[in-house]
Amino acid sequence: MVKSLFQLFFISVLLFNLSACGVIDYFFLPKPEDTAQELYEAGVDSMAVKEYSDAADYFAKLKDRYPFSSYTVKAELSLGDAYFLGKRYVDASEAYKEFSALHPSNKEIPYVLYQIGLSHFNLFKSIDRPQNHISEALEYFYRVEEAYPDSKYATAAKKYIVKCRNKLADHELYIADFFWRSEKYGSAWKRYAYVVRNFKDLPKVQKYAMKQAEMSYYEYQKTLSQKERERLQGSWKELLNWL
Repeated sequence: MVKSLFQLFFISVLLFNLSACGVIDYFFLPKPEDTAQELYEAGVDSMAVKEYSDAADYFAKLKDRYPFSSYTVKAELSLGDAYFLGKRYVDASEAYKEFSALHPSNKEIPYVLYQIGLSHFNLFKSIDRPQNHISEALEYFYRVEEAYPDSKYATAAKKYIVKCRNKLADHELYIADFFWRSEKYGSAWKRYAYVVRNFKDLPKVQKYAMKQAEMSYYEYQKTLSQKERERLQGSWKELLNWL
C-alpha cells in the first residue's frame, strides 16, 4: 500500500514538472515560424475577405523569410495585387516593378506591366499639376501594346493610351489657356503650337489648339516690332507647312 502511494506521488510530481516545463516553454521559448505555405494561404484568405493590408503583410513576410520557396514568386506578384487593391498605388508600382526585374520571362509580365501603368494612372490628381505619373503610365501601356500585342492586356492598354494622351493634352491646354487669359500671348501661342504638333492623334484637341494658336499669334504680333513680326511669320508658315 505504501509502495503504491509512493509510486502515485512520484508520477504526480513527474507530471507536474513536465507540465511546468510546458508552461515555461510556451511563455519563454520562441514560437515556431509559419511555413511559406501557411503564410501564402493566410495572404490568400485575407485577400478573399478584402483585408488587403493584412494580405500584404503575409506576402511580404513570406518573401523576406523564404526567398527560395516555391510560393515566393506567387507571393511577390500577390504583394503587388494586395497593394493595388488596397489603393496603395505607389507601393503597388514598386512591387510590380521589382517582380518584372526579378522575373522578366515570367508569363505574367504582360499583366505586371499593365498593372504598373494602371497604378500610375490612378495616381492622377488634376490637370493643373505636373503629369509625371500619367507620362509613366503611358510608357508602360505602350510597352504592353508593342511587346505583347496578342495579349488581352494590349486591348485594355490601347484604351488607356488614349486616356493618358487626353490628360496630357488637357494639361498643356490648361497652361496655354492660362497664358491666353493672362494676355501672355507669346507664351500661349508657343504652348498651343506645341499641342498642334504633338497631339495629332486627337483631332478635336488639335483643332481647338490650332484655332487658339492662330488667335494668340496675331495678338502676340501686335506687341512686336516690324522686324520681329517678319521673323515670326516665317516660323508660323513653317509650322503650317509642316502640318
